[in-house]
Amino acid sequence: MKNTLIFMATAVLVLSCQKTLSDAEVKEFRDKGAKISQDTYQKLSGALMKSMKEGGIPEAIKFCNKAALPLTQEMSDVYKVHIKRTALKTRNENNSPNKEEVFILNYYKELAEKGQKPEPIAQLDENNDPHYYAPIILQKQCMSCHGTLDKEVSRTTDSIIKTYYPNDRALGFQENDLRGIWSITFLANN
Repeated sequence: MKNTLIFMATAVLVLSCQKTLSDAEVKEFRDKGAKISQDTYQKLSGALMKSMKEGGIPEAIKFCNKAALPLTQEMSDVYKVHIKRTALKTRNENNSPNKEEVFILNYYKELAEKGQKPEPIAQLDENNDPHYYAPIILQKQCMSCHGTLDKEVSRTTDSIIKTYYPNDRALGFQENDLRGIWSITFLANN
């Protein structure tokens, strides 16, 4: 209860210091954010599945390490936004959340713990740029790399992951868990 009150007080303080989006703008940026995140997901998952077919889990892990960030950047360039996938338990340290993302992740985590479904959010960020956040829910096909060690994740897979990501923290999830968020910044010139 105390944590919830602190969380709510912080949210009120943060939001009271910012301008806000109109209802029409919220809808506009939620719609745009949903399209961008879905298109980016399709691009990433399509390439990941191709890697998996070509070389199994080892090739998929290699793809994630070498190509996921460049593909995300490519989609950022296409849409003239900044796209990021982040989590409280990151695999790639380059995806570490900033303070606003930590706030959103904790908010979504609290909703999930209460059995409530986290919904996408469109709001102005600390720079007064429109920002879209949406939950990333862990899918069944992701369990072989993000599930529980010695259950869904083999020791061999874990060893390969650790080769590319020595500080990996992205294990121990269950299907339908909150894995992370999409964080999309709509840049001023967009």
